[in-house]
Parts: sequence; C-alpha cells; structure tokens
Amino acid sequence: MSIAVTRQQTGRMSTAKTIVGTGIGNAVEWYDWAIYATFTPFIASQLFSKQDPASAVLSTLAIFAVGFVARPFGGFLFGWIGDRVGRKASMTLAVGLASLGSLMIGIAPTFAAVGAWASLMLLVARLVQGLAHGGELPSSQTYLSEMAPKEHRGFWATLIYTSGTVGILFGTLLGAVLNMALTAEAMNAWGWRIPFLLGAAMGLYALIMRSRLHETEAFEGETASQKRAPIWPQIVRYRKQALQVIGLTVGLTVIYYIWGVVAPSYATTALKIDRGEALWAGVVANIVFIAALPVWGRLSDRIGRKKVLWAGAIGSAVFHFPMTWLLKDSAWQLAVSMSVMLVFIAASAAIVPAVYAELFPTSIRTVGVGVPYSICVALFGGTAPYLQQWLGTSLGAPQVFNAYAVLLLVISAAFVFSIPETKGKDLTH
Repeated sequence: MSIAVTRQQTGRMSTAKTIVGTGIGNAVEWYDWAIYATFTPFIASQLFSKQDPASAVLSTLAIFAVGFVARPFGGFLFGWIGDRVGRKASMTLAVGLASLGSLMIGIAPTFAAVGAWASLMLLVARLVQGLAHGGELPSSQTYLSEMAPKEHRGFWATLIYTSGTVGILFGTLLGAVLNMALTAEAMNAWGWRIPFLLGAAMGLYALIMRSRLHETEAFEGETASQKRAPIWPQIVRYRKQALQVIGLTVGLTVIYYIWGVVAPSYATTALKIDRGEALWAGVVANIVFIAALPVWGRLSDRIGRKKVLWAGAIGSAVFHFPMTWLLKDSAWQLAVSMSVMLVFIAASAAIVPAVYAELFPTSIRTVGVGVPYSICVALFGGTAPYLQQWLGTSLGAPQVFNAYAVLLLVISAAFVFSIPETKGKDLTH
C-alpha cells in the first residue's frame, strides 16, 4: 500500500514539475513579446528620433515584425536540437536566449544618447528573441504533448496558450499599474524599462526550472540511428504535414495578434482610447480567453479535434467584422469585442499544439512543426500589427485589412478538411 501511495505521489510531483517547468518558460517568452507591443509608444519615443512620432511608432512596429524573421531559423535550430539532443535541452536553451534579449532592451541607451545605435541594439535584441521564440513553441508543445496522457492530450495542450496568456496578462497588468503609479515623464525616462528587466530575471528562473525536468519517454525510446537520421530528407517526406501546419496556422496567427496582443495598443494609437483604460480592457478579455481554453480542450478530447478547429476558424471569421464595427471610442467596447473574439480564437488556440504534434512522427516532431509554423507566423502574424497600423492609419483603409484577416481564417477552416482526426493518437511512433 505504501509503495502504491509513493508511486502516486511521485507521479503527481512529476506532473506538477512538467506543468510548472513548461508553463513558466512559455509564459516568460510570451510576456517578452507582449510587453514590446504594450510599450511600443514608449520604445518609439526613446529609441527612435522624436522629430516624427508617427514614423517612430511605425519603425518600432517594423522591428516587431523583423523579430519574426529570425523565428524560422529558431524553429530549425531548436527543432534540430529537440529532435537530436532532446526536448528538454531545446526548451532550456530557448528560454535562456529569450532572457538575454529582454536584458538587452532593458539596458539599451536612448536615441538622444547614442543616436541610431539605440535603434540597432533594439533590432539585435528582437532578432535574438525571435530566434528563441521560434524554438520555444515547437519545443514546449512537443514536450507537453508527449508527456500528456493520450486521452487528455487536448486538455493538456491548453497549457501552451494558457501559460502564454498569463504572461501576456501579467505584462498588460504591469503596464496598467505602471501607467497609474508613474508620471508620464517617469514612464518615458525609465519606467518602460522595468518590464524588460523583470522579464530577464524571470527568464533566468525559468531556465533553472527547465534544467530539472525529465526527458519524454517518446524521445528516449528513439534509437541512436533514428536520432542521427538526416533532417532534410524527413522534412521533404513530410511536406504535406508541413503545409497543413501552415494552413491551420495562417488564420489563427493573424486573428490572435489582432485581438489578443496588439488590440489595446492599436486602440490607444489609432482610436485615441485612454491608454490605462485600454490596458484594463485587455486584462478583462484575456481572463475570458484563459477561462475558455480548457473548455475547448476538454471538448476536443470528447468530440474530436476537427470540429473544434472548425468552430474556432468559422466563428472568428463570422464575428470579426461585427466586433470591429462595435469598437469605436471607448474601453468597454474594446473589452467586449476582444472578449467575444477571444472565445472563438480559444477554440483553435487550445488544441493546435496537440494537433501539430499528432501530425508528425517522433523523429521529426519538433523541427517538423517548428519550421513551417515559424515561417507562417513570421510572414503573417509578425506583419499583422504593421499592416493594421499602416492600412488603418496611414492609408485610411481599415476594412481592407479586416477582409484580409477573414480570408485567412477561411483558408484555415478549409485546411481542416485535409487533416486526419488525431484524437487519442499514440505519439511513441
């Protein structure tokens, strides 16, 4: 009896370690990206020339997009590490690199002090973070999917976006608190640096936590010859699955960045909603998102992945225009529109980590997901904030961007037809 109890306790401790180690590292990486979007106005005023504020904001958003250029390289590099050295090693290195990028932004000199060198340092830091984040998602979602019981993999997969949203939520809350506690002068002078320095410290803690994790049984069950098998021939062999990852991701990544990440910042810069009120609206909406994720995850374990993916893509496409029309000039409109959209976005976001992992065999699971996913996010997700700002503010054509987002969601919905139902699949092969 005591032996059984001990084994049960050991299993619970192992599960807790897996959830905490995976979750905190993922949260830190998403936090790093969210605070960049949240603090865009301050970064623009400090690390770029103040002579043309609109151009400075666009330049800051352009560097946000450039950071995504490094993601496919990160997907390949950390994917290779994950499939050859181990999922644990890949996850640990990724969060360490992300922490370094945050530190670089936190200590970057201002444009007034060193001129264009400030902008260059920001660019390098974003490329470093892009490399790390390109490896984080495929590594962590592969690790989590392989550690999860197959009958509950959809529910476990929700940890990726749940922990990531907690990171975003913490960054948003921190922005709201700093906005209330500090004067505009203090925020511009040094207050905006606090979140990046805090991100660097949290990243170091996440690195330590991940170094203590166990490797997955699926990876350890691979033979030495399987781990040494050339990557590129396998990528070519599974090109259909790689295309499916791109197709499923293209709509989700754009609609998520629109409503889940940059909506408060866009509401502030383009719609002139009070910055503090916009941040609090973002907090409310992200809490709704966190609550919706496990509901969709559990539902996918019961009725299958494909039905849930269709609900997410079609629901987001149907409600995007109405929620855009609702959002005009107040924080409550922002809170409602974000919340409605994030409920439907949560359907896809909850389970795509499991779906991606279930499409590939163990020997190429990390890099097979990481490369096409990172390319898709770089081309479409990374450019979404810039396109939204440029088409909406500079050209006065916001409906063009909205039509573009809905079209991509329709494409993702169509790609659901191409994938097999993978609920309950064994990932040890």
